[in-house]
Order: sequence, then structure tokens, then C-alpha cells
Amino acid sequence: MPLPRAGHPDPIEELLGAYKPLTNVADEMLATDGSLRPVWRGFMDHFASLPAEQLAERVQVGEQYLNDAGVFFRQQESADQQERAWRFSPVPMLVHENDWQVLSDGLIQRADLLERVIADLYSENRLVADGLLPAPLVASNPNWLRPLVGVQPAGGYHLHFIAFEVGRTADGGWMVLADRTQAPAGAALALENRLATSRVFPEAFAATNVHRLAGFFRGFRDHLQTMAPGPQGRVAIFSGGPESPRYFEHTYLARYLGLSLYEGEDLTVANGEAMVRTVAGLRPVSVLWRSIRGRLCDPLELDETSYIGTPGLVRAVREGRLAMVNALGCGVVEARAMLAYLPQIAQAWLGEALRLPSIQTYWCGNQAAQAYVSQNLAEMAVSPAMSVALPFDPNDEATPGANLSERQRQELAARGHDWIGQNLIRLSSTPAYVEGRLQPRPVSLRVFAARTANGWQLMPGGYARVAEQENPHAISIREGGSAADVWVVSDSRVPEVSMAPPPSGDYVRPAAGSLPSRAADNLFWLGRYVERAEHMIRVLRAHHRRLAESGGADTALQASVAAYLEGLPADPDEPVPQALVQALNSAVLSAGRVRDRFSVDGWIALRQLAATAAAVAPRSSQGDSTVRAMTTLLRQIAGFTGLVHENMYRFSGWQFLAIGRALERAQSMTAILQVFADEEAPEGALDLAVEVGDAVITHRQRYAIATHRANVIDLMIYDTLNPRAVLFQLEEIRAQITRLPGAEDHGLMSPLARELLRIHAGLAVLTPETIDSEALETLSDDLGNVSNLLTAAYLS
Repeated sequence: MPLPRAGHPDPIEELLGAYKPLTNVADEMLATDGSLRPVWRGFMDHFASLPAEQLAERVQVGEQYLNDAGVFFRQQESADQQERAWRFSPVPMLVHENDWQVLSDGLIQRADLLERVIADLYSENRLVADGLLPAPLVASNPNWLRPLVGVQPAGGYHLHFIAFEVGRTADGGWMVLADRTQAPAGAALALENRLATSRVFPEAFAATNVHRLAGFFRGFRDHLQTMAPGPQGRVAIFSGGPESPRYFEHTYLARYLGLSLYEGEDLTVANGEAMVRTVAGLRPVSVLWRSIRGRLCDPLELDETSYIGTPGLVRAVREGRLAMVNALGCGVVEARAMLAYLPQIAQAWLGEALRLPSIQTYWCGNQAAQAYVSQNLAEMAVSPAMSVALPFDPNDEATPGANLSERQRQELAARGHDWIGQNLIRLSSTPAYVEGRLQPRPVSLRVFAARTANGWQLMPGGYARVAEQENPHAISIREGGSAADVWVVSDSRVPEVSMAPPPSGDYVRPAAGSLPSRAADNLFWLGRYVERAEHMIRVLRAHHRRLAESGGADTALQASVAAYLEGLPADPDEPVPQALVQALNSAVLSAGRVRDRFSVDGWIALRQLAATAAAVAPRSSQGDSTVRAMTTLLRQIAGFTGLVHENMYRFSGWQFLAIGRALERAQSMTAILQVFADEEAPEGALDLAVEVGDAVITHRQRYAIATHRANVIDLMIYDTLNPRAVLFQLEEIRAQITRLPGAEDHGLMSPLARELLRIHAGLAVLTPETIDSEALETLSDDLGNVSNLLTAAYLS
């Protein structure tokens, strides 16, 4: 950046002149004397050089990236679990690597201590016996899982991946606010925030020696693979499904790490071994990186109300045939009351003090602490120096700080033993870009530690929770805060790292993984829903085109089309029926359940298609308006199918998607011919059938005569050069079926393959003249039976 000319102020000085640090707190960007910390100098040089308009455009680019990637936050407290956009704070928080090393050393010490605490609580229980932990704190903790007592986890460790909430105090030191050991979330969000921030400040990111994140994830992935040795070893992410608030993370990490993504219904336990249901049959699973609470994993032994777990998983863990990451029951140390006892445990077991202090807590099950809280209740209710929180709430992501409500005061007085008190700290502030200028905002960090071949490794970054000005202690994203990237900066050039392993010997192509039956089912129905929506769109466009041409006059053909629409079912009085919107929403839902196997571009295109249909529905009217709306939707649906056809890898998932699409198209063509190629069909019906079949030009070129039943049947059923003909679809389905597991057994065709051959042969020996209404009805029933046979063979 050029030096300011004489008489022109330094842009950084102008920025800092308007930046007023908060009182009695440390600031990440400014030293105590108000000077710019050296680690921020390069970034601020770049920031100050950007015109306000350009900076605003770049921020929009970052926000649009996160929106396109589908990063959202789901409000669990709302009745409809409403999704809202991930709040993005574009200015990163910069930390020098020397400062970060202090944090890393302290958190690695803490990770080792937490491992020893968990191992003791599920084995000898010396901590309670020696008086280092009160027995009620453990026994009354719902995350202490009694069925796991005495179970040694496969791989030898309970903890493999931990998240920590940390903050910086007024004296500049680090402090731990919470330990997340149950099913730590946020690692994928750290990656996405990094990508979004690098789009806002690409030059600064390239010029600053920022430690990369890929090496951290590669080390953890390699560790997971060592836990599942051999060709039969499978490592997967265990997800609660699309209803999970963090489902985006699960799909993102599955793609990024090259892991499978399983849900509870994908798994079963046979003879003490966890197995995944695939289209090729049951396959063993060795390691599950779980993203759901431990007690929800097994409704048989842990929580009978759980609908997202798999019965028998505890047995597989108990027999040492399944490794859970983290081990079941690790959530016991997330209790905030545990923070009060970790210092004395560290001193007794490690022979040293904790390198990083914890936020001070008071467990009210302790009589002395209960008495203290009772005596100071009035002061606590009016002073921000103390807050009260439930002790066993692992989902509580807010930094404690809100004053007590009247209800909380009453509950504290009545149930003091169920509460803990926590001293507040004044967390440091970091610059946030608000309303076109930098403003200091309170900040806390979520950082991650992973077990690797070289022991614990701290992610060189994470993400910062930046508070809203109106509620400076509500740093939780849930409470309206935003998330910023964290740059760990070196004085020298940092190595370029990627997820690719180093080359070693000759390249060996890895075998394709088995497709879970649930994923195959969703891909099959994705193909069907999209094709069903396209058919509905084409019928609606043809219908409203004739309404526009006739000026709204009632004709026999329009009555016939209206009756056909009712059978789809779609309300013919609605220009854009809700049935169409619902079909596209069902397609989005099916695609959402296989996000790990679906391209980002395809996902964005499908969501935009559904959004367009919902948007045009209230604005369209009978006639030409709906014709234009349907044409727009057809172009978008063609863009989506083109993306899928050209870009989707031809693995078994593609086969099920293609089969679903071809089967639905064959049924749609058969249905349209049953009505509009009937002997009693009104005038113009055959022309409408050809139009819906997107074959008007082909018919004119090939037959050069007006439509009559024989040439329409020939074109729409028998012409295998027509990509909408029924025989074309049957040949496509047969070709895809031959590539599926079990299509042939010792030279014998499967029941599904035999049925397809029978339908194909039976149709092929007929002629356009002999295809009557009865033959079309039989064909429709046969195609429905194909769907049933496919489901029985692969999808159930």
C-alpha cells in the first residue's frame, strides 16, 4: 500500500480513530496503549485500501457463497424448526502462532485429562472414591450411561474429537468456557467460513501467512482409517438425518473426508456386528463418527424413545466390533459443574495445574456452594457479575451472562441442588464490520482438537462467535451473534497442504463403496419426482395454451385435460397447482437426504427450481400468463437434468436415479396415451399428446401428415430413437438393471430382470394398430409392478 501523501491522513489511522474499544476488556486488534497489534498490520493495510462500495460487494459475495452452499442455522426452539441463514462476520480474527501455541498446549493437556476422567468414570471410579468428584454429580448426570460401565472402547480411547469454547480475559490470557465431548459440532462451519472469508479478502489471505486447515482434517481422517484396518473396514459419519440441526455439516464432512454418511435406519446389528444395509446386501461397519447424543444411539439399551438410533449398537460396542467416535457416554464431562473440579483433578493426577483456567462455576449440589448462592441470591438477580444455568445442558452454546428471571429465582430457591452458578468474565472484543465501519464486539472462539498418529492436534483456526452490540454477552449464534473466521498467522511462509495423501508406489484405484438402500431409495424417488413435475408442467402448458387460444371458451378437449389433471392429482382451476409445488418440494426433500452424494450445483439448481414454482404460483393467471410461467420452469428443469446427466458420477446411485426417471416417464407416456389416444378422445387430443411428449417437430418431419392414432402410438411407444418413447424407457431401465448387484445369479436372471424382459417382449411383439386401451391399461399395471419389484429387491 502506498504511503499517504502530505496533507492526506493515513487510512488506517482514520479507521482506528473511529474504533473505540470497549471498557475494561482486552481487544484482539489493539494493544493496551491503543496501537495496532503487529499481527493485524498486513490485513488492515489491505482492508483500508478497499473502497466502501467494493467492500460491500465482496461481503455480499461471501454471504452468497454460504447461501449457495446451503449453510444455515436451525432454530431448535421454534415449533417448525425454522431454518435461517448462517450469520457471517466477514472480518477474521487474527491470532499470532506463538499466542495460538499457548492455547494449543493448554487444550492438549486438557484433552488428555478429560480422557482420563472419562476412562475412570466407566471403570474403577477412583475419582468418586477418592473424593475428587461428588457421586451425585456423576450418578444424576443423564449423559453418564450405566450400560457402558466396564466397556473398553475399541481402539483404546474414549475421546477422538473435541471442541472447546474459549475466550480471552481482560489480562490477555485464555480461559476455557466449555468442553464439548458429546458430539462436537462446527468443524465444517469453520471450513465454510474460511472459504467465504477468503472470497471477501482473497489478496489479504494470499499475502498473509495463514495456517491452512486441510492438514488437521487429513490427520484425523488417517487416524479414523487406522481404527478400521483391512479391506472390510468401513468408516462412516453417523447422522441424525435431515431433521438434525447440523445435517449440513454431516454431509459436508462426508464429502470432504471421503466418508460414508449413515443414519440409524441404514444400520442393523447381526451377531454382535454393526452392518449397513446396501443395495448389495449387508456390509460390516467398523467405525462410526457419531453426530448425535450417545443415549439416542441405541433405543434398545439406552433410550427407548429414540427414533434416530439403531437397536443393538451398544452390544456391538461392548463386543469390541464397533468403534464409536467419540465413545458412548463421553458427554458426562460436558456438565458445567465438572469445570469446578477439573483443577483439583489435574493437580492430583497430573501433578501440575491446568495451564488454562476454566470459567469459575459453583455446583449447588455442594452444600457450601448452595449456601453461598442462597446468601447472595438477591445480588445475583440484579448484578451481571453472576449467572445461573442448568448443569446438564450440552446444547447450551451461549456464554453465561443473562440476569436471573423471576421464574429462575423461584426455581433456584426451590431446587437449589439442581443449579450451578457461574462467575462472568469480560471477554475480549474483536473488530466486526457493522453498518459500513469497524466496531468492537465481544468474542469467544470454538476450536477443535483431533487425535492423530502423533497424538492430539489442535486445528490451526476455528471460528469466532461475535456478539451483537445490543446484547454483548449473548455470543451464541442462537442468540443473534455471527461467526468469523480465525486466522492463525505465522511470521514465515506456511506450507501448502491438501487432503491428498503423499504419493507412495504405484497408484491403485480404490474400490467403489456400497450404496446404502436408503440413499438408493431417495435417488430413485428424486428421479421420479422431477420427472413427475416435468410431466405436470408440460400438461399445464398445453392446457393453458389452448385456453389462451380459445379465449376461455369451454371445449370438450379442455374438459378432458381438466379431468386428466385432477387424476394426477392437480387442481385444474389453479394456474400453478399446489400439487406441482409439492412434487418439486418432494424432490428437494429426497435430494436433501443424499446431500453427500449430490453435487452442490445440482442441489442449488433444484432448490431454485422449487423456489421459482412457489414464487410464480400466486402471480399466475389462466391462459398466457401460466404458459410463460410453465416455459420458465421447463427451462430450469432442463438445466437441472442437464447438470445431473453431465456431471453425476455413474456409480450405483446414478443407476437408481436414472431408473426412477425412466420408469416415471414410461408411466406418464402410457397414462397420457390412455386418455388422449383413446378412440373416444375429443378432437385435438392426439395433437396435445404429441405436444406433451415434446415430439411436435419430430412428428412433422417424420410423418409429414396430420396426427392419427397409429402414428402417435408408433412415435410415443415404439420409436426407440425418441427419448420419450415407452420402449426407449424400458431399454434404459433394463440397461441400468444389469449393472446393479444381483441382477444375475449363476446365470439366472433376477425376478426384476425377468419381469422387465417380459414387459419389453410383450410390448415389442404388438404393433401400433393392435395397441388398444386394454393393452395400455395392462402396460400401466406392469410398470407399477416394476416399481414394487425394485423396492423389494433393493430399497427395503
